[in-house]
Amino acid sequence: MQMKRAGRVHYIAVDFSGKACSTQGFTTRHEGVSRPPYNSLNLGNNTLDQQSNVEVNRSLLARAFGVNQAALVTPRQVHGSDILVISEHNEDYSHFLSIESDAIITNQPGVMIGVCVADCVPILLCAPDRRVIAAVHAGWHGTADKLVSKVIDGMKSEFGCHPGEIQAAIGPCIGKCCYEVDAPVKQAFLKNGLAWDSFAEPNGTDKWQLDLATANRDLLITAGVEAAAIDQSDMCVCCQRELFFSHRRDKGESGRQMGFIMLKAVQGS
Repeated sequence: MQMKRAGRVHYIAVDFSGKACSTQGFTTRHEGVSRPPYNSLNLGNNTLDQQSNVEVNRSLLARAFGVNQAALVTPRQVHGSDILVISEHNEDYSHFLSIESDAIITNQPGVMIGVCVADCVPILLCAPDRRVIAAVHAGWHGTADKLVSKVIDGMKSEFGCHPGEIQAAIGPCIGKCCYEVDAPVKQAFLKNGLAWDSFAEPNGTDKWQLDLATANRDLLITAGVEAAAIDQSDMCVCCQRELFFSHRRDKGESGRQMGFIMLKAVQGS
């Protein structure tokens, strides 16, 4: 991963090796129009920011990558395990914005799919042979529910993808250093058979420091994704105030960055 700029948008670019059939990355908080505490590239529809500012910010992102804003799809995230599948071309994708879902899968070129985050883990997936992409929002609920594993299953069942061909990027999220959780979180993980001790460390206060990114990496590998095909950021959004929004750090008054991915059109089509 490396920092790049497209138009006004500063973002962390992901370069999937091999057949480059998609464009993807993770935005920062820079170069938008929102005022504090949402300054400045707040891309989340469900914040208390002025919606007109959010619309301008989303338009800046869409234009930076040559797509109409109507082709920028981020569902209404609810910390659940529902998956939105877009398998047909639409002239206007905006009706998908009201659908409650925490992951999107599509095989349609020209539509930019994304998830908005301010601590949770954004995960981007690409199956280049099948030309299928996905974006996943994984907080502790989604991680405990193994949402990213369900997305891999969906890519297999809906589009015939093989996990061994899938490339993955785990974006900036709250790090183990800053993410203290309590017993109910531990119980949710153990209930679903996750190896809690592999990514959680007791901190001496009857609570734990949880590494959400590594937990999702483990889920990807268990689902059949090759370890070498996973690009994992080591950036903590809570620590890096100058680059990222953090819901926990900012006590809920926070914007949202986005993990986004878009299939490139087939040459000659």
